[in-house]
Amino acid sequence: MLKLNNYNVAYGQSRVINDMNLEIGEGEIISLVGRNGMGKTTLLKSLIGMVPQESGQILLDGEDISAQQSHERVASGIGFVPQGRMIFSTMTVTENIVTGLTTTGEKKVPEDLYDLFPVLKEMGKRRGGNLSGGQQQQLAIARALASRPKLLVLDEPTEGIQPSIIREMAQTLRRIRDERGLTILVSEQVLSFALDVSDKVMVIEKGDIVHQESSAEADQKKIAAYLSV
Repeated sequence: MLKLNNYNVAYGQSRVINDMNLEIGEGEIISLVGRNGMGKTTLLKSLIGMVPQESGQILLDGEDISAQQSHERVASGIGFVPQGRMIFSTMTVTENIVTGLTTTGEKKVPEDLYDLFPVLKEMGKRRGGNLSGGQQQQLAIARALASRPKLLVLDEPTEGIQPSIIREMAQTLRRIRDERGLTILVSEQVLSFALDVSDKVMVIEKGDIVHQESSAEADQKKIAAYLSV
């Protein structure tokens, strides 16, 4: 579903992603882990087009999207949930979700999103800024799903979320994959969540993938060693 070939991203003279080659299969859930400053957020922002790539190629479901702008990448099938959620705090819950419909031509929030997140239907008229952290994260995911993506990308989804909600989030993401056939890429700091939610864990260090293995058979001590300062 996603393939990067000799992929490079830089801020000015500082290269952050270095000749990365990466493949994620259709229907896989991949957790991307690594210490702060190793390139996780830069990689995800570059996939959606918020940070320009320097060179290399991005293939989404076989289509080269390297030259596309952010809105074109959403139309091609990438849904993005940014770090910190970035919901529109003064807009209602319903209005927030509707902003994700721009590429589909739909005018009304699809009922299947409310099947995933019933609380959002109950709170439809409430302002996004008045929701709890966990509810805002549900809203951010629903907004991304409204564009009917093939690939859902989430940057640090557990940040600021209480542990009981984190466990529910892992279940919800697996349900989304199973029911919608989505491919999911998650950048994450919490290793227990990364292993719980994903089929495979990839470790990023200095802008490249240095280790990857099945979550079910993962050597937690080895992965934790990469994450220690």
